[in-house]
Amino acid sequence: MANEKIEAASRRIFIKTAAVASASAAAVNSLGFAPSVFAAGDDTIRVGLIGCGGRGTGAASQALASESRVKLVSMGDVFEDRLQSSLKSLKSIEGMEHKVEVPVDKQYVGFDAYKKVIASGVDVVLLTTPPHFRPMHMQAAVEAGKHVFAEKPCAVDAPGVHSVLRTCEEAKKKGLAVVSGLCLRYHAPYREAIRKIHDGAIGGVRTLLANDYRGPIWIKPRQPDWTDMHWQMQNWYYFTWLSGDFNVEQHVHNLDVCAWAMKDKYPVKAIGMGGREVRKGPEYGNIFDHHSVVYEYEDGARLVSNTRQMKGCKGDISVNILGNKGSAILTERTNGVRISGANEWSFAGEAKNLYQVEHDELFASIRAGKPLNNGEYMAKSTLLAIMGRMATYTGQEITWDMAWNSKEKLGPTKYEWGPVPVPQVSVPGVTKFV
Repeated sequence: MANEKIEAASRRIFIKTAAVASASAAAVNSLGFAPSVFAAGDDTIRVGLIGCGGRGTGAASQALASESRVKLVSMGDVFEDRLQSSLKSLKSIEGMEHKVEVPVDKQYVGFDAYKKVIASGVDVVLLTTPPHFRPMHMQAAVEAGKHVFAEKPCAVDAPGVHSVLRTCEEAKKKGLAVVSGLCLRYHAPYREAIRKIHDGAIGGVRTLLANDYRGPIWIKPRQPDWTDMHWQMQNWYYFTWLSGDFNVEQHVHNLDVCAWAMKDKYPVKAIGMGGREVRKGPEYGNIFDHHSVVYEYEDGARLVSNTRQMKGCKGDISVNILGNKGSAILTERTNGVRISGANEWSFAGEAKNLYQVEHDELFASIRAGKPLNNGEYMAKSTLLAIMGRMATYTGQEITWDMAWNSKEKLGPTKYEWGPVPVPQVSVPGVTKFV
């Protein structure tokens, strides 16, 4: 009983403090600080998961591991079985059982599930659906006053990128955190290497080489009872309107590292080639299986971006950065981050799991009232990847201004379980820039 009285008193003090903070929110928000009020009425941060696939399940587990006073209280997905599988996995994590409190009435299914999760009394939402939905989900979350973790990429087309930028500006005004799933920016070896590059360890950067050579990934054969939308949503990776193509969906990580190395300056134009060499069947939707793009910066520096997904080929996922005084290589392999030349260096310390770090820092920023906002680079690095896809799909030179002002908006006009035309595979030299 004594402990209950102490706890009650502590909560009254917390709520009183939170009320004072809320009363001065206008002044506080002008400094970019987040209000210290949580939906539970105490100091528990309540989390909602939107998108319950493998990455969503991972993000939820990392959010729960970020600190002791976090609980998962709401989940949403378009597929019931995926939600239940995720919930079962999260409940099975040793030591996390007490942090997963998602009753049946807080389990939402359907295209509008995100609205219900956002309205379910949460403080933070984890957005891990296919990328197409990220702009609308982010906008809804920030409008409702929620902190956001948004997986990469944050859009699949230029209008989506602009929507995200507007939403992130609104988040700043409201004192809300927006942390991106571009997790390499949270990786200790990469952080140290980029700091050294910015300090001149390799001199002026002249060439960047971003490789993403890997094998094929999963595919889900179409079932007799699946509508077009079921099939495309189950195989979202293979449809440009859902994933952005794989040079956007996955390679955006290494392209973002290049942007980071260039102090978040972006190239002025790009030209490239790509196509479908081995993934030719209809089961592979309309994405390519290889892309090669050369981006050029205003000062003449170049970024060479190569991606490939083919069975039986040598893999390489890395960024090489060449300066006039040395070079750097950054990979996630053991001892894979080093600088050569006059200022030779290699990362030799212990690095915490980068996926965990991004959540640790997200929740710490909320607690401190100094919310992180990754909006600028998450949006522009996404556009960098989209710009490359535009170059490979059309076979034309694409400038940054063209990509920035593109009116192409991918996806259907409505979301329902029924017929959805299968987008055509782009043909370089024939497909037009929009």
